[in-house]
Amino acid sequence: MTTRARVIVLAGPSGSGKSRLAERLAKACGWPTLRLDDFYRDGDEPGLPLITDGANAGLVDWDHPGTWNHEDAFAALSELCANGATEVPVYSISQSRRTGGQRLDLHGAPRFCAEGIFATEIVEECRRAGILAEAYCVTQHPAVTFWRRLTRDLREHRKPPLVLLRRGLALAHAQRQIVRRASEVGCRVATGDRAFAELAGQQEDDHAVAR
Repeated sequence: MTTRARVIVLAGPSGSGKSRLAERLAKACGWPTLRLDDFYRDGDEPGLPLITDGANAGLVDWDHPGTWNHEDAFAALSELCANGATEVPVYSISQSRRTGGQRLDLHGAPRFCAEGIFATEIVEECRRAGILAEAYCVTQHPAVTFWRRLTRDLREHRKPPLVLLRRGLALAHAQRQIVRRASEVGCRVATGDRAFAELAGQQEDDHAVAR
């Protein structure tokens, strides 16, 4: 596949700082962001995986990759790399459905970020396709991640408060496993600050070579 751009995949637990890192890189380096969480499936789609135990049993398990449209996400990512622009969905987490669409244009940027809780699922595919620039798993102390995730989700009214609290506790227990999975597919594990310094430094090196 002929490529105009390559992707920096930002994986990691929900609330770890992936979106913030992508925003910092957009401002500092001019690299746009593909929001992978916008490729969630609609909440009324048949066959979505459910939580099977605990207080939230019976609810859709939005932390299961089966709730995410891998094929659509990778197709959009590939088109960005090949053509520099693509149509992407707009998803409402509070409504659990797509609410529209928009065009994402790289405007000639040689790199862009793709971030989301299921980003780990596309790392190996991107590597095989020759479009992967870097892959990071953004992480920090589980207590910090828990608090930031909970305050964000409550602020954005993503789900009922009790559901969010229970989900947050479950994800805190699962954080080590999430990071291990990302490491297994080749993600570099780092804090957001460290990843920013390394990635921004790469852009400076590229500019120096170009001069």
